[in-house]
Amino acid sequence: MGAFVDRVESGAVPSAIAQLSQATPVTPRSPSTSPTSSSAQLLQQGTQISLNGRIWPVAWGQWQSNSNQIRTGISDTGLLRTTGVDLLNTNDPLQQPVQWYSSPTSSSLNLAVRHSQQYRYLDITELATRTGWQVRTSGSTLLINAPTSQLTSIRQGRQPWGTRIVVDLDRPTPWQVDQQGQALTVTLNAAAEPALIQRFQPRPIRPTPSTTPSRPIATPPGTPPRAGIPLKLEVVQNQLALRLDIPAGLQPQFSTLSQPNRLIIDLRPDAMVERNILWAPGLRWQQQFLALGSSRFPVVWLSVNLRQPGLKLGPIWSNTSSLVGIAPLVQTAQRWQVAAAINGGFFNRKTQLPLGAIRQDGRWVSSPILNRGAIAWNEAGDVKIDRLTLQETLSTSTQQRLPVLSVNSGYVQAGIARYTSLWGAAYTPLTDNEIIVTVRNNQVTAQQPGEGANKGVFPIPSDGYLLTLRANRAAAGVLPVNTAVRLEGETTPADFDRYTQIMGAGPLLVQNRQIVLDAKAEKFSDAFVKERAVRSVIGTNGEGTLMIAAVHNRVGGVGPTLAEVAQLTQQMGAIDALNLDGGSSTTLYLGGQILNRPPQTAARVHNGIGVFIQPRP
Repeated sequence: MGAFVDRVESGAVPSAIAQLSQATPVTPRSPSTSPTSSSAQLLQQGTQISLNGRIWPVAWGQWQSNSNQIRTGISDTGLLRTTGVDLLNTNDPLQQPVQWYSSPTSSSLNLAVRHSQQYRYLDITELATRTGWQVRTSGSTLLINAPTSQLTSIRQGRQPWGTRIVVDLDRPTPWQVDQQGQALTVTLNAAAEPALIQRFQPRPIRPTPSTTPSRPIATPPGTPPRAGIPLKLEVVQNQLALRLDIPAGLQPQFSTLSQPNRLIIDLRPDAMVERNILWAPGLRWQQQFLALGSSRFPVVWLSVNLRQPGLKLGPIWSNTSSLVGIAPLVQTAQRWQVAAAINGGFFNRKTQLPLGAIRQDGRWVSSPILNRGAIAWNEAGDVKIDRLTLQETLSTSTQQRLPVLSVNSGYVQAGIARYTSLWGAAYTPLTDNEIIVTVRNNQVTAQQPGEGANKGVFPIPSDGYLLTLRANRAAAGVLPVNTAVRLEGETTPADFDRYTQIMGAGPLLVQNRQIVLDAKAEKFSDAFVKERAVRSVIGTNGEGTLMIAAVHNRVGGVGPTLAEVAQLTQQMGAIDALNLDGGSSTTLYLGGQILNRPPQTAARVHNGIGVFIQPRP
């Protein structure tokens, strides 16, 4: 688990109330068409930007407008990350108001929006002209050369909530943030006179008594404790670097002003920027502090309207050729070409195998375990959240009935397990003394002894499956070669069978607006039940809208308990809600970037739930 506010990824700055322009709603189109004109053609796109020579993994695209002008767009979260341009609240998915070195009360600059399957590009053509940026392309790289600004003054002051650092510049300039644990570096495209830097006398940055955490703050494993140190200024090749260590309990918040052009860095315990952005039709991005008793929790979530044409929700996993493997959610999301995603169910970090239900398009990718909570949905927008079990039974031509305990699962137990081609091309025994039975076209075609745990390779037929018999030699006598078999399966509750997509995790939090948390009934450990941690959660409001959320450490303290996260999902309007894998796994992804945390603090995960934007024909 790591610090909450994703200043490395987004360079986020506070939202401001502004008069938003009104635009006529337009149906989203495929990536080859503009959202405002069906005649515009996508010319090229890429996945990295060079800003004054510094390379950033950010998506961009260029297209031709109706007037034959070449337009350039950068993914919105990428624009936040590389320049500090702030995204303001909006209910118009085709116009994004932004603020950048301007007054919070003045009219905002509206950037046209262009949607693709994975990204939401913001048209920076006018912004680049206004600020003097030179923009050109080189292969998959967008090259931006921004004029260098001059530092005119810098000062540091203590506030009731923490520390404020004010940087005055002679012109607007891009800035980026790199945060490694509590070590913060802010880099500006600016130069500074040596005498000015020498005159600046920074003071140690320490929390005030009111912001000193009453409980220890969870930090990524291996992060050494740091005391506040004075701000350091360095100038290297026309880049001004501000370096400091942030005291525990504080995080950076950024804003800009004009006249003079000014970057403001506030170090405070409640640094998250609240947002409410209609990112695409049916997909809303929100960030808000939710109060529970005397605590305030920063929550980042996406609301997904499952009945919105062009939106689809589906399970995703890290290795598309096998169920073995874990990866950062960013990589998995980009591999599946989803617009948004959240980490999903549990998995064994050592074997990198799933530990819970995954069902895709009616096929069991991995079976549920231990009667744990799961969420199911279908193409009509219907959703069910409940505890789930699956019982498969293998019937033979000799009237024998054998229970199959699991399908493609990393949860190993004595009995019969089944492995399909979704597991991969082949199966290697997970335990000693297994007996491998091959079934093709509903008939046993082979029976072989395993060579021991992690030894041997047994091909999985595309027209059948493998059965592994663990501590169950009696079953081997019932399944000789040439035996005809039939497989049956049913879920409990039975109506789970009618849902094509399922993701299991647990425990179940809310059902019919009532908290039904019973972690021990779902076989979670006492340590898990007592843990205070960052959480991932999914819930539904009963109207076809799902909320996928990341709940982080309370302001000045530690993360929520399971009981607290259940109450918070109720506040968000959830009728039913399910806890997903959490802690360092908690990752919320949108449009190419992580929303809720610095990427280096997010653990690799096995699976997730992806939001697909399907282009209209």
